[in-house]
Amino acid sequence: MRIGIKVLGCPKNEADCDVLEAILRSKGHEIVYNVDEADTIVIDTCCFIEDAKRESIDEILDFVEYKKRKPFFLCVKGCLVQRYASQLVEELPEVDAWYGVLSPYRLAEALEKKVRFLVEEPETVYECAPRSKFSSYAYVKIADGCDRSCTFCSIPAFKGRFKSRSIESIEAEVRELVQNGVKEIVLVAQDTTAYGIDLYGKPSLPKLLRALDSLEGEFRLRVMYMHPDHFDEEILSSFCDSRKVLHYFDLPVQHGSDEVLVKMGRMKKSEELLEMIFSIRRALPDAAIRSSVIVGFPGEKEKNFEELLEFLKVAKFERLGCFIYSDEEGTVASELQDKVDEEIAKERMEEVLSLQAELAKESLSRFVGEELEVLVERSTKNYYVARSHLDAPEVDGIVQVRKDVNLNLPSFQLVRILDTDGFDLKGVLV
Repeated sequence: MRIGIKVLGCPKNEADCDVLEAILRSKGHEIVYNVDEADTIVIDTCCFIEDAKRESIDEILDFVEYKKRKPFFLCVKGCLVQRYASQLVEELPEVDAWYGVLSPYRLAEALEKKVRFLVEEPETVYECAPRSKFSSYAYVKIADGCDRSCTFCSIPAFKGRFKSRSIESIEAEVRELVQNGVKEIVLVAQDTTAYGIDLYGKPSLPKLLRALDSLEGEFRLRVMYMHPDHFDEEILSSFCDSRKVLHYFDLPVQHGSDEVLVKMGRMKKSEELLEMIFSIRRALPDAAIRSSVIVGFPGEKEKNFEELLEFLKVAKFERLGCFIYSDEEGTVASELQDKVDEEIAKERMEEVLSLQAELAKESLSRFVGEELEVLVERSTKNYYVARSHLDAPEVDGIVQVRKDVNLNLPSFQLVRILDTDGFDLKGVLV
């Protein structure tokens, strides 16, 4: 088969599809990047929020339309199918195959056999698997699924219960990636703070980090998606004690008003969240803290929004994402009354982003004059593009490094920071 793969949604999908590519190549199939050359198309979908659903549906419709001009086997897989299989099959008969949340191994087998429908219990984790390509960074899925009860989140409905991979499996995958030149390993899961609870009887992220930190090779580790309600001193200590774990904390707080946090099903109140942030900065003054918030949650009054703004002014996150609430089928929040007008929610999001632009510039300015180790990944005409510990791939800023010498890429370099525009840093090689 000549197979084209379209990945939508989160980095966990990207990691899974990279593994799928490698498995298919090992079976003698060809991966192509031009739809005109493909006899099979696989679309990996997402349905985390309404925008993700819309993007997935639009992509399917585009390929259905293209299929009228050029025949090919069209397969749609992933979260959207896991959740809405019966409706999709009925409304889009042009699609040849529908697969739910499957491991790359099961998916490859189903594709080879041209299975038309395969939606079972979500199969979210798998043992160490090959990769199809290697770049400066790679996502490594340490777990998937979720046992939390946030009232706005539909993930448990289509991802199932939380499941972890073994430390040995993750170690083997990281070792292979590093041997193939990967410089940054990005650990992902629906909730990385819960890692290992199903395998080892208690949350074991520190245990995993210690194991990965001891591996040989020139690489660094970045941890994403840590649930703030379950972030504790043991996790913080593991960051402090590690040589390779970046001082980057991805902690989506979701709001800064206690009233809204309770409605969201979150455990920590705003003061506890701030104390968590302060404790990180006391222990690691160079820490970069990324978070995300939701505006327009049902019942969010003006005073709640003002509390959120005040919370952000105190927290001073280096990086922040802001999202407008949308009802997700089957969630507790979707049944709540007192919905916030969409225009008001949009205005609130714009106000949050405007405030964050000011706060980020102030926060990042403390690095001006400092020396940071960066990962230089590519070159433009005028400067090198790098990332410091502040910058997760694809979601954060970059460091623009003046091109004074020729560098082998990717590589770690020491850079003196000269300036910031509030999102990116600018520097020169030391």
